[in-house]
Amino acid sequence: MKLSNPEKNQQKKEAALRAVDQVKSGQRVGLGTGSTAAFAIEELGRRKREEGLDILCVVTSYQSQTLALQYGLNILPLSAVDRLDISIDGCDEIDADFCLIKGGGGAHTVEKIVHAMSECFIVISDSSKRVKRLGEKFAVPVEIIPSALSFVQKELLRLGSSEAILRAAINKDGPIITDSGNFILDARFFIKDPFKLEREIKSIPGVIENGIFASEEVKPFISIISGDNGLEINRNER
Repeated sequence: MKLSNPEKNQQKKEAALRAVDQVKSGQRVGLGTGSTAAFAIEELGRRKREEGLDILCVVTSYQSQTLALQYGLNILPLSAVDRLDISIDGCDEIDADFCLIKGGGGAHTVEKIVHAMSECFIVISDSSKRVKRLGEKFAVPVEIIPSALSFVQKELLRLGSSEAILRAAINKDGPIITDSGNFILDARFFIKDPFKLEREIKSIPGVIENGIFASEEVKPFISIISGDNGLEINRNER
């Protein structure tokens, strides 16, 4: 049964609240981007205001920065940090091996950096994000240098993509531009080996990063998935 938006939002919030329970004063915290991560940012702000939670945060997008400042969180520039204690983020898809597709919000390049430097990356989601095989519902976002558009599209098709479409902006002409000034291609794949495909896409000249999170450096350490039967919490046994 397809969940309504209020039900999905409630499940996202439940997962976010449980993840934020893991955050302790004195930590450096990575903040993801998107509707699920927004619940975590709001809860961190509440804990700071009501409980005196003392943390420093690194954001993955201007969107998250705006929310974090709105809720009174203290922000460090990503360029000043090489290690984080914990990071919290949502996903577009998650499989049984903790592999993810991320990038619906266009922030996957910075998210991959932030989660790679985190000692504990927690992914939070509602149950609709669970899939048997990555690519069932979502295309793979690929951030590219604008001048490489035609070449990267050709190379993605060579790798087996059924289509690689330039992501268009909503309510205005032209493509989506990332916070770093790049384009995003949404590439459809039948993904048999997420780790291999992540590596192959990244090797294409002109590609900045892609939205497959399968390598051990960027896979979540903990997943918290909220569904009709409550929270399902799993640890990635590396």
